[in-house]
Amino acid sequence: MTRKIKLTILILLTVGFFNSCKFVSNYFKYRDTTKELMNDILKKDYNNAVKLFALQHPNFLGTDTAAFKSKLPAFRDIIVNNFGDNLNYSMMTASKKWSSNEKENNQPNTTTILMQISNSKEFGVLQVLFDDKSKKVLTIKTLDVKDTIPNMTPFWLFGILAICISIFNIYMIVKIKRSKFKKKWLKYLAIIFLNVPAITYKAVGGLSLGLSFQILLGISFEFPGYLTSFWTFGIPLGGLYIFWKLQKQKDDTITIEINKSDTTQMK
Repeated sequence: MTRKIKLTILILLTVGFFNSCKFVSNYFKYRDTTKELMNDILKKDYNNAVKLFALQHPNFLGTDTAAFKSKLPAFRDIIVNNFGDNLNYSMMTASKKWSSNEKENNQPNTTTILMQISNSKEFGVLQVLFDDKSKKVLTIKTLDVKDTIPNMTPFWLFGILAICISIFNIYMIVKIKRSKFKKKWLKYLAIIFLNVPAITYKAVGGLSLGLSFQILLGISFEFPGYLTSFWTFGIPLGGLYIFWKLQKQKDDTITIEINKSDTTQMK
């Protein structure tokens, strides 16, 4: 029975590994295709742009290629009027979504990507749906996002503070290992889990405070484009408590040694 369980786990891990590799490969393919499509549209090379759409997909059944191509200039106008024709691109996310609500599910064999577009002052977000079989585009649209590029200096300075929290927690784990505490595993758990409340700094939105627990090293970080980039760290209550216990233990030891010294001198 144990052998069958091990074999099943091995098969699941192998399938998961190959699926992950395939997803990563598609991630870069979809990123490059989106950039190529946008550049073709901005250059008004609509013939090549149309070739990047999955026109053989059932979604396009009955669609006239010439009529479809005629809609691309209007999309170009939206982009150029809002952001100009000299854009920078940054991949944000690629996702497959399954939900108990059928309306929220992705179509079968499709992947949704979000890509940030920006000029020197402002940024927006594209949402592109890809057909996983042909690796071509099913739909492309702009989300209702147009914002000023934020000053990233406070964001990275806050990141330094967040990293210091991780360093402190690692330091306290080392101190526990070298200490004479009993039931050290409880102390480790305190450091891992008791990082709360959480302070977050978003590139767009600034500071906020929440009650989420930041487990492990006490921080989390994302940088998939300006809109959803953030640093979060939890107040290291566990680490601070252990630090206090160690200091108290040290003070008690010093007091005992002083008392012993005084007793010796009296004799």
